[in-house]
Amino acid sequence: MSSTTSSASAGKLSRPVRRAVLVVHVVASAGWLGLSLGLLALAVTAAGTGSAVTVEASVRAMKLFADWLLLPVAFLTLISGLVLSLGTQWGLARHRWVYIKFWLTLATTTATTFALRPGLGTTVAAVAAGEPLPDATGLMMGPIVSLSAYVFMTVISVLKPWGLTRRGRRLRATPRRPVQPAERTRRTA
Repeated sequence: MSSTTSSASAGKLSRPVRRAVLVVHVVASAGWLGLSLGLLALAVTAAGTGSAVTVEASVRAMKLFADWLLLPVAFLTLISGLVLSLGTQWGLARHRWVYIKFWLTLATTTATTFALRPGLGTTVAAVAAGEPLPDATGLMMGPIVSLSAYVFMTVISVLKPWGLTRRGRRLRATPRRPVQPAERTRRTA
């Protein structure tokens, strides 16, 4: 190994890669927040209208967004966040704000997969069969909870509160051994 060890080989992302992944993460996160806001607008429309056509169009649009956009954006946010946390000085379990963001992202992705999408499927089936909107409050709760979580995660991403975790304090207290360049050996003929 040469004395010019790249940051990637030391377990850290190079600056161009870090910036690219950061852009992907911010765009995916903003997209997820925007999708949640759109779902909330559609849920409020479905709950507040007297028109069966508008209710059906709103819940069908919600299902379309949930089926085709939410999960890819959620997984892109989760994966890019993991890459950033593991490939930068922030680490996954060194700072409380990163740790909390990870678990909230995982929880909201899980809720989207196992609660929101199946619930929308049931709602669309009921409305398409001519039944009234089954649970207007429940229809709005998913987008309200997720929107609240994403706004909270955005705030802590900017403010970076709460300091280090116990693991982060322990890692910071551990003296680092400097990396020595590999010695070059010469062959003599």
